[in-house]
Amino acid sequence: IHYAASDVAVFGAEPRYCTVNLLGPPGTPTRLFQTVMRKACEAAQELDMQIVAGHTGRYEELDDLVGVCTAYGFTSLREVMTPGDVKPGDSILCTKPLGFETLVTFAQVRRDLAEKLFGESRAAWLRRRFQFQSCVKEALALSKISGVHAMHDAAEGGLVAALNEMAEASSIGFSLDFTRIEIPREIHALVQQFRLSADELMSMSSTGTLIAALEPSAEQRVLRRFSRLKVPARIIGTFSKGKCRTIKDHLGERAFPGKARDPFRKICL
Repeated sequence: IHYAASDVAVFGAEPRYCTVNLLGPPGTPTRLFQTVMRKACEAAQELDMQIVAGHTGRYEELDDLVGVCTAYGFTSLREVMTPGDVKPGDSILCTKPLGFETLVTFAQVRRDLAEKLFGESRAAWLRRRFQFQSCVKEALALSKISGVHAMHDAAEGGLVAALNEMAEASSIGFSLDFTRIEIPREIHALVQQFRLSADELMSMSSTGTLIAALEPSAEQRVLRRFSRLKVPARIIGTFSKGKCRTIKDHLGERAFPGKARDPFRKICL
């Protein structure tokens, strides 16, 4: 529910309705369908959304439970934000730690290795952070602040996919200071465990992390708003008129990766 609602919210629209299809293989217990739908209803209620249609069924062709949600929101055309609305000189805002989605999923699906790397209590804490993977609240807050031009979540492909898509849609470039980005210590442990490159780290799936383009004059308003929401946020770079895309990190200044190398499957599957 939150994944689909986040996709609507980053366009500046408030998610209001959704449809849910829940399909399982033969033998899927009715109580499992009921449990999942109960959780879906709770999530929709949290966002003041209504589930208005959907389908539930069992099918021979399926081996696992599959859920699909489509969210719908409404706003005026002049208020819609798209990745193509970035302006040269806009600041780049990043919320929440990089790679947190991958980290939480890893703690859930590879429990033994997570406890070995992070310790039992920390791994258990991470497993409970699943609801952190939503940017609805932050995106709707940004949509109401003057000077915010565009938003993009850092889901599949992480920072690399999000920033490249925004730059390509707006026909501009950017410079990114990777040293300003919050990276949990557990992510560094995953980098060592799976021998990830710097590009893979930047491409790490981070659903719930929001990237936004805003006028420099709006920075303090935005940061104060996020402080009240208790959402960590930092300015990590600047969009530029030229099409050059660069990054500064511990390796120095270099060209920003042109293609995402998301290590999610390597880590979590």
